[in-house]
Amino acid sequence: MCEDSLYGDVKEQVITVIEENSDLSYKGTDPGAVFLVGDVPEEVKRFAKEAIQGIVRMRDALKIIRKFGAEAVGYNAGRGIIGGLAAIGETLEGDHTFELIAYRKRENWGSPRRIDESSVKEMDKKMAGLTFNNVDPESGRILITPRGPDPVLYGVRGETPEAVKRAHEMIRSYEPIECWVIFRTNHGTDAHLKRIPSIRDARAYDPVILQGIVVGSPKIIPGGHVIFQIRDETGTIDCAVYEQGGRLREVARELVEGDLVEVYGGVRPPSRKNPKTVNVEKINVLNLAEKIVLRNPLCPVCGKRMKSMGRSKGFECYKCGFHGPNLEKMRVKVERNISPGLYVAPPRSERHLTKPLSRYGLEKKHYSHGFSEIIPYDAFWCKVMI
Repeated sequence: MCEDSLYGDVKEQVITVIEENSDLSYKGTDPGAVFLVGDVPEEVKRFAKEAIQGIVRMRDALKIIRKFGAEAVGYNAGRGIIGGLAAIGETLEGDHTFELIAYRKRENWGSPRRIDESSVKEMDKKMAGLTFNNVDPESGRILITPRGPDPVLYGVRGETPEAVKRAHEMIRSYEPIECWVIFRTNHGTDAHLKRIPSIRDARAYDPVILQGIVVGSPKIIPGGHVIFQIRDETGTIDCAVYEQGGRLREVARELVEGDLVEVYGGVRPPSRKNPKTVNVEKINVLNLAEKIVLRNPLCPVCGKRMKSMGRSKGFECYKCGFHGPNLEKMRVKVERNISPGLYVAPPRSERHLTKPLSRYGLEKKHYSHGFSEIIPYDAFWCKVMI
C-alpha cells in the first residue's frame, strides 16, 4: 500500500496536470480521475470489461468508487471518471501489447510532424512480427503519426517493450523529442469484442462476434459501401462494410446466399432510414455455399452457345441454325473468388483495439515481462504538460 504522503503527492500532481492543461470551456471536455489504494477488486475488473465491451453508466461507476473507498475528481460532466475507473480495472493479465509514445516539444504542437517516412517503412520491414500497424500495406500511408494538434509525435505498437524501443531507435525524426514512454496496453487484442449466441442478443452499441447465414446478395449503396444480411433462427441483421474497408469490402461483395460467416464489429442502432446494423471490422468465412448461375444451353449440333428466342420460345443457334424449342437454361457452378478464412479491414481502417492478422498466434496468456529488465527506471520519467 502507498504511504499517505506519496498518495497525496500523486493525487495533487494528477489534479494539477488536469486543471492546467484541459480546455474546460470546450464542449465535450469532461475529464476525470480515480484514485484507489491497494489491490484491484474483482468488481472493478468486471466494470472495466463492461466499459470496454459496451456502455456503462456514471452512477454505476460512482457506486463502485464509494463501495471500495476510492476517490474521484471530475470536471464538467466528469465522464472521464468512467474511463479512470475502467483503467484501474483493466489489469491486462491476459493478452496485451506495448506502445512506445514519443512526445513533441511544446513549441512544435500543432505544426506538421517531421519524421523520415522511409525510416518508418524500413523499420516496419525489419520489425515485422514484433511490431504492427506501422504502415498501411495497401496505400503505403504511415500510421504511427496522429493527425491532430496533440503533443504525440508518433506511437509504435508491438509485442514486447524491447521491440517497441528498438523500433523507436530506427525512426529518424527531424524535430526534437521531448521524451518517450512505454505503455502496456490492450491495443490490437480484440478486447472490445464479445461473442454472442444469437442475432436476437445483438444490442445497440455493443461490439460483437456474431454467426449467421448470408441472405440474398450483397448490395452496394452510394459511397461504395457494401451491405449484406445474415440470419439465424432468431432473426436477421444488416452488416455494413464501408468503402475504406479495402480488401474486406471486396470479400463482402463476393458473399452469396447460404454462406456461413462470423462477423466482428459494433452494432449501430436503428435510425429512421436504416435498421440495426453491424459495422463490420472482420469477416470469418466458415463455409462457402455453391454459387450457381443460369446460362443459355450449348447447341447439341455444333456446341456453340445458343441465343434465346424470347420468353417460352426456346433457343436457337445462330451458327448452324439449330432450333431447340424445349431446351432450358443450364445451371452452372461458378468458381468462388474467396476461400474460407478470416478477412480484416486494412490497418488504416482498424480501430485501436482490433487485433490485426499479424497478431494471431501471438496472444499472451499472462503478464510476466518486467520493464526494468531492459530499461532503467529513470529512463521512463517523462514530464509532459498536456
